[in-house]
Amino acid sequence: MTIAEIAKQLKKQTKVVIFSHNRPDGDTVGSATALALALEKLGITAHLVCNFDIPEKLCYLKGANLYAKSVKDSDYSAYIAVDCSNEHVFPELYPVYLSHKETFNIDHHVSNSRYGKYYFVSESSACAEHIYALIKELKVEIDSDIATSLLTGIVTDTGAFAHSNVTPKTLEIAGKLVGYGANLHYIIKRNFKSQPKERSDLYARVISNMRYRLNGKMAILIISRSDIEQCGANDAHTEGFIDYTLSVEGVEVGLSLLEIAPYRYKISLRSAGNVNVNEIASLYGDGGHILASGAMLNGHLEDIIDKLCYNVEQRL
Repeated sequence: MTIAEIAKQLKKQTKVVIFSHNRPDGDTVGSATALALALEKLGITAHLVCNFDIPEKLCYLKGANLYAKSVKDSDYSAYIAVDCSNEHVFPELYPVYLSHKETFNIDHHVSNSRYGKYYFVSESSACAEHIYALIKELKVEIDSDIATSLLTGIVTDTGAFAHSNVTPKTLEIAGKLVGYGANLHYIIKRNFKSQPKERSDLYARVISNMRYRLNGKMAILIISRSDIEQCGANDAHTEGFIDYTLSVEGVEVGLSLLEIAPYRYKISLRSAGNVNVNEIASLYGDGGHILASGAMLNGHLEDIIDKLCYNVEQRL
């Protein structure tokens, strides 16, 4: 479907739920809150749901404090998933999402499984780019609150415009959002230049124990439950750790393993450009982008590392 067709179907709705993925980041929260604010302007009631707490650093976004962890009512006319590539990124809520007849899927991941009745999937720097286009198609006036949510999505998913996914269109949209009242300096400071001591302590510990494999072409971060607890941190504080790996000269692929539970790890993969890490993540039923992907794996830590190293080595 096109953005215009999605907009046409959305205008028929009266009350919707907007789903964000687990371990929410700036793009899924920014996209969801922006769309909710826009739909409310059209007289469409919009509620937000995510199975995880919204990170404190994103609570400046209007509506971010209104997320529920479950869908409690049954009188919604549609369910909408934003920035959710497949069922693995919101597994607890995915069966709820599928239970509705009118479902929307708006996303920017190349690995999106094209679920839902209505979907728009096209690779871009951030899902917020698509939500911007959708709001324009809905003929809703973008105010400073909507602009702030959208620019947060773009800024966070591009690493403050440092990643290779930035295009002329990305910068054009960002410029327009600043014109609508979004404070670019504040968004970057909040998301990249400000952190609690607990995150700083955890970051120092994790980085100091970084490993190298494949003759220095692969860098590995291990984030254990014990390290998180000893630093007084939480899982949300680990966002962005993976980006450090590619700053080391000679590293082609960065890997981080976040221990979720005994023998269960959240895997993040980053590529400097020569390896399609989406291919690797897709081997385990997950994915994302060519240069940035993730998966959830079960097993012994060293076995998982060996397996992923082998998969990377085959593609170098």
